[in-house]
Amino acid sequence: MSAYLEEHRDVYYERLRAISENGDWNGWITFFLSALTEQAAQNTEKTKAIIDLYEKLKKQVVDVTHSQFAVHALDAIFSQPVFRGSQFQQLANIKTRPTAAHILKKLREVGVLKVLEEGKGSRSALIMFPELIYLVEGKRVL
Repeated sequence: MSAYLEEHRDVYYERLRAISENGDWNGWITFFLSALTEQAAQNTEKTKAIIDLYEKLKKQVVDVTHSQFAVHALDAIFSQPVFRGSQFQQLANIKTRPTAAHILKKLREVGVLKVLEEGKGSRSALIMFPELIYLVEGKRVL
């Protein structure tokens, strides 16, 4: 709701002011119900787009990684789209570090994942899933 209210800030304040000045609760209720309806429709579309992305990537990740852990990896990056490389094995519940590293490498190679910050010293790379972030936040990253 906050994104909608921010986008329609002038009307939002106008409706609040109309309550204070004229007792116009009907105007406020109408505005707020319209906001709820529009936001619910946008969230429904966003949810459908996320589900479609998941379904599209499920086959691609299996084909690219040739791993029994492909769906675990996909679930992990959908649940946490920004993570440290060192966290991935645990996030995806992958048994061995080399398998996790292989999957990460393959997903970076095909552009599903991007490095946001290179690893340095003992600190592993910060990795992101830009397409999901774009769907959720509505803005391109990297």
